[in-house]
Amino acid sequence: MSRIRVGIVGSAGYTGGELLRILIFHPQVDIVFANSVSNAGRKVYEVHNDLFGDTELEFSTAFHSEIDVLFLCVGHGDARKFLDANPIDQSVKIIDLSQDYRLKANADYQNDKFIYGLPELNRKEIYRAQYVANPGCFATTIQLGLLPLAAEGLLLDSIHINATTGTTGAGQKPSPTTHFSWRSNNLSAYKSFEHQHLQEISESLNQLQPGFLPQADLPLLERAAQKLHFLPQRGAFPRGIFATMYVESSLTKQQAVTLYKEFYAEHPFTWVSDRNVDLKQVVNTNKSIMSLEKHGEHLLIINATDNLLKGASGQAVQNMNLLFGIEERTGLNLKSVGF
Repeated sequence: MSRIRVGIVGSAGYTGGELLRILIFHPQVDIVFANSVSNAGRKVYEVHNDLFGDTELEFSTAFHSEIDVLFLCVGHGDARKFLDANPIDQSVKIIDLSQDYRLKANADYQNDKFIYGLPELNRKEIYRAQYVANPGCFATTIQLGLLPLAAEGLLLDSIHINATTGTTGAGQKPSPTTHFSWRSNNLSAYKSFEHQHLQEISESLNQLQPGFLPQADLPLLERAAQKLHFLPQRGAFPRGIFATMYVESSLTKQQAVTLYKEFYAEHPFTWVSDRNVDLKQVVNTNKSIMSLEKHGEHLLIINATDNLLKGASGQAVQNMNLLFGIEERTGLNLKSVGF
């Protein structure tokens, strides 16, 4: 097939930088523009220093539709504003990394709908899609730990989740809780029981296990929180998400392992390990690696992902590959740091 012409809006941030790192070396991609208003005229490597020697691409304010796919790496709320202000030719595919189009109620655009872009859930729909809403990082990690159970109708009323993310999960703009002096040797909880990713998680679980969401006249976040008891934490490390989830289950450990391995057998980035998982196995990769334990009546699921790759830009490229009918792993042979 012909080469894929790519445009990136918001390319100076963390997710934009990760996209550039992948796509510069993607064998079927040409980057047409890397949009950044605040860095226009600067070389990409002046912001993303590790790309020195890899590209002479410059940031620009330019935007035009002579592309095949547009990545939106802008803040939450800004993707919808950008598309409202810059109508895109309907031939251009769009992959939005913000949360603006993830929920079913917000998915409409140009008489079409954004498809929720979790390949392990919606691969067939992504193949046929024009617009993809890339999942959130916590949402990706947690859903991958629960989808096999939902597919068999095995999720009961209470799901207990504890997940810790690195500093990059908060984005590039500094804040009091992202400074090194505050994060170093520190740990804190935030948005307990009310993290916004609960909404997309609950919609996906309800897709596989109809009736999972309480049928009540309540906002989606409140309905989700009735069953998903989620405690997010900020960790003292740059990147990655380490999540533990436990549910009541009558499955034996071996039955659970078999269920999970069969569910993910055809998904190249999602793995079930027979050994305990740690975060360094997935950092700088597009992998999700999980392990299972049985403790009395509880099934414990441990899952680790890189929040900037499988939780954001790597998954976005995975979705691009699916949209254009090329092998899902193309350009994503990324390796862990290994130490």
